[in-house]
Amino acid sequence: MKPEQEQEKEKNQKKPQGKWLSSYAKYTGMAFQMGIIIFATTWGGIKIDQLAGFEKPVFTIILSLLGVFAAIYTAVKDFLK
Repeated sequence: MKPEQEQEKEKNQKKPQGKWLSSYAKYTGMAFQMGIIIFATTWGGIKIDQLAGFEKPVFTIILSLLGVFAAIYTAVKDFLK
């Protein structure tokens, strides 16, 4: 093979691996983002319940569900880009 053809072949072989790695990084980042959103809203709900002195975790439940919906919305929005 000519050197130019060998270089072209090497470039073609590297592209799928780079694409796979890029996709992996993208979806891993989305998972961390979802986890942080859910954690932050749940933690906020716990703190509000402690400050308000509620016996039942009203804000914890509300904010954790809101966090799950916000995380799903964010993930779908990023996924469709």
